[in-house]
Amino acid sequence: IMPTETIAGEETNEKHIRLSLIIDKGQEPLRIDKFLMQRIEGATRNKIQQAIEEGHVYVNEKIIKSNYKLKPGDNLIVWENRNPELNEIIPQEIPLNIVFEDEHLVVVNKAAGMVAHPGSGNPHGTLVNAMAHHLKINNPKIDETELPRFGLVHRIDKNTSGLIVMAKKQLVMTQLAKQFFNHTVHRRYIALVWGNFDVQEGTITGHVGRHQRFRKLFTVYPEGEHGKDAITHYKVLENFNYVSTVECRLETGRTHQIRVHMQHIGHPVFNDDFYGGDRIVKGTIYSKYKQFVDNSFALCPRHALHAKELGFVHPITNEPMLFTSELPADMEKLIEKWRQYSISKK
Repeated sequence: IMPTETIAGEETNEKHIRLSLIIDKGQEPLRIDKFLMQRIEGATRNKIQQAIEEGHVYVNEKIIKSNYKLKPGDNLIVWENRNPELNEIIPQEIPLNIVFEDEHLVVVNKAAGMVAHPGSGNPHGTLVNAMAHHLKINNPKIDETELPRFGLVHRIDKNTSGLIVMAKKQLVMTQLAKQFFNHTVHRRYIALVWGNFDVQEGTITGHVGRHQRFRKLFTVYPEGEHGKDAITHYKVLENFNYVSTVECRLETGRTHQIRVHMQHIGHPVFNDDFYGGDRIVKGTIYSKYKQFVDNSFALCPRHALHAKELGFVHPITNEPMLFTSELPADMEKLIEKWRQYSISKK
């Protein structure tokens, strides 16, 4: 979650919120310094403990000690007290598909290939850099060091396309975070996955956590061992003999959740290079079929997953909001290619 707006007031006039979130229901008790090392890019334990000692870390609106163990439902805020000029997001002119915007929040239809926020390996060219430019264009008199701060309430992976909501104000961010925490946000994804399904709809409940050995990957663990509770409801839309189009509705929002859950039940997302979907999982070994699959990979050169629907209650107006985005061209063409192939094989 990115920094949000500057907090006004005599005591905090040089502080920004660096991290603000409500701890997940599935979080096992964990020392706050260890938790923050996992969440803040480039942070060392010494720096985190120093920040805690200097009173820059609050839990439930109170200063805590380094040995405090975070619990589900805790409201965590980490303050940033470095010079704002040294910590600004650089605005970059990058096209954005804005679905909705008001003074409180923005809903964007993110393109595949765009990283949500700056981090190690991706300092520029992100959704956050693009949004900083968008805000500056709409308020050209504003100085770059005074750009409104804003927050990602949730994230979608770099190569996942689709809808994402960003908060412009801390109050809005906190209220939206509560909706995600309480599992009241509607999130519906469309994916092309390997294999036909015997059961046309179901629920996957395996805990999702970081892989113990390969730290960039996530995996499913038995309940109570590692990871956090994760629930994905799926429904098959079309079967194409070797692949299927499915809709997935997220009840929880763990990192890589749909991709990990689909791999777990033997149906990895098509062309998912992290979780085994970038090779032939179902079908023959004949060269003609292999060439067809390679052509399909080239048609959609990323994992075939799209965040199609996003629904929540507006934190200020209390109005129910539901947004829908069409499948991007690469996935449309990919699904149609498999549909025609399936028909030709009948």
